Amino acid sequence: MICFSSQNHYLFMQEAIAEAKKAFTEDEIPVGALLVKNNTIILKEHNRSRQLANPLAHCEKLLIDKILTSEPGFLYDYTLYVTLEPCLMCAGMIILSKIGTVVYGAKDPKTGVVGSLYNVLNDKSLIIILSLLAEFWNKNVPSCWRNFSAKKEHYKIKRRVAGVVERDGLENRCTFFTGTQGSNP
Repeated sequence: MICFSSQNHYLFMQEAIAEAKKAFTEDEIPVGALLVKNNTIILKEHNRSRQLANPLAHCEKLLIDKILTSEPGFLYDYTLYVTLEPCLMCAGMIILSKIGTVVYGAKDPKTGVVGSLYNVLNDKSLIIILSLLAEFWNKNVPSCWRNFSAKKEHYKIKRRVAGVVERDGLENRCTFFTGTQGSNP
């Protein structure tokens, strides 16, 4: 448990970035998160989708699952720091667990629903009381993503050379390629 004397978003985001870097070194998607209560880090986590062979093992979900096993109930007094804008699944968990404040590092234009594609946390049809500090941009967050993207591209090139064709995150091992692959002949 790490304790800071005052609410300092920069220090907490640095801790979340450290978790994202752990994910990167473990060949995971580099997203890190932490839960803070009373200026104290309660839990830290990073994505573990590949390690757990579970596409739902996002760091936000892992944190919320862990905290709710030890502290059942709503999380009004908690602040969630996450390096990347939450997806729809994670935003839904944030809403249902009633986390009091969300601070995220960088926008996710592909799957982010806290400002990029949609802002589910500000949807007036939902009854939520939530403080959102959107896009607490930190210069280290984008560099973490650039490094991951470069590593991912290098990995894709190596796999193409090895005869593995990837489409939208799925892979097909082929001995030959036909013009009808991926369609109904």
